[in-house]
Amino acid sequence: MTTPVNILFAISDTGGGHRSAAVAIDAALQELSAHTVTSAMLDVLQATQFPLLRNAPRLYDHLSTRWLRLYDLTFQLTNGVRRVDVLSRLVYLQARRNIMQALRAFDPELVVVTHPLVHRLVYAARRTYHLSFRIITVVTDLVSLHAAWTLPKVDLCLLPTDEAYQLMRQRGMRSERLLRTGFPVHPKFANYHHTPIEARRELGVAEDLFTVLITSGGVGSGHIRELVLELERIYPDKQFLVITGKNRSLYHELQAERCSSACHIYGFVHNMETFMAASDIVVTKAGPGTLMEALVMQRPVIVTEAVGAQEQGNIDFVLNHELGFFCPTTERIVDAISELSNPDYYATTVARMAGAVPRNGAEQIARILLHHLPRIHEPFDDKHERSQPSRPRHWRRALRYLRRGDHSRLYR
Repeated sequence: MTTPVNILFAISDTGGGHRSAAVAIDAALQELSAHTVTSAMLDVLQATQFPLLRNAPRLYDHLSTRWLRLYDLTFQLTNGVRRVDVLSRLVYLQARRNIMQALRAFDPELVVVTHPLVHRLVYAARRTYHLSFRIITVVTDLVSLHAAWTLPKVDLCLLPTDEAYQLMRQRGMRSERLLRTGFPVHPKFANYHHTPIEARRELGVAEDLFTVLITSGGVGSGHIRELVLELERIYPDKQFLVITGKNRSLYHELQAERCSSACHIYGFVHNMETFMAASDIVVTKAGPGTLMEALVMQRPVIVTEAVGAQEQGNIDFVLNHELGFFCPTTERIVDAISELSNPDYYATTVARMAGAVPRNGAEQIARILLHHLPRIHEPFDDKHERSQPSRPRHWRRALRYLRRGDHSRLYR
């Protein structure tokens, strides 16, 4: 990249949620700034070229579908701030050159982190080489925040829920570094104003049937096949929109086995707002992205499972705020659909959802980022860095440090 960018989104494609959050924020940024802000995305874990981390997206797909117990064990073993500090330091010591070169390619004024394993590496590079960009973390989990999200040295940490805010305070984050903004749901969800009938017409499906959207994330995890076939058998009077994500084998199996013209099978889609608008209820796993999209559009949710320990708290979030059901079995999903099919019960549930979550989280975050851009060269308000004056970026100096092996200011 030859032109410096104002804002670099530091992500990792482990699941689709971290990139989706960045895309949502960027969409709001471009709308608010009339496209005067330049932005780019960097998968920092891949950029490290560190063993395992460089293959993190593919590894996560396997962990979240086939090796879930191993994933949960890894979550538990690393869920401590000191443990994460040590592991991040080890990675940085080996990958600092690759991280530095990746950042140099973009020369950002502001780095926005949407992945918990990334901001320690970015912060270490900033500290080692006296770089002047600010770091703002956008937390993309709702309740069960891994300790890796906790880094008091970032300039600002933006949180989606009160539960996340309170947890960060308990872990020692200073209140002046924390803001509750809501979850970064893409503005197209809040801005979609077509009626369910109009949305169904747009999709080319029946306009007069009670419609259930079934999805379980971009990788199509979960036992969707058995669920769809059973619901199709029990509810021949209802319409089902089934999104299999990137799971091509599941897509072809359901295409071959479905027996009703009211059951529609889709692969990976880019117009989820239309599907949600066309639906009366949403059946999904406890992933924060799809969950918050549904809540923003005020669609009751039936949560089927938590894929990974970080999603467990999302189930409590739905139940505590009475925004839907947790149904880990097909039988309970059947019962929940039956209850929500009652017009009075459905209307009461939808009414309760009004104002339950901020609908403009991405816009709030974008406004904060734009507010920080003009002040980018002011001294950091950080007791760990006050002894050092804020210095401008100087990539040649940074590269000299790399060549001569001067790592006296490594992350600590």
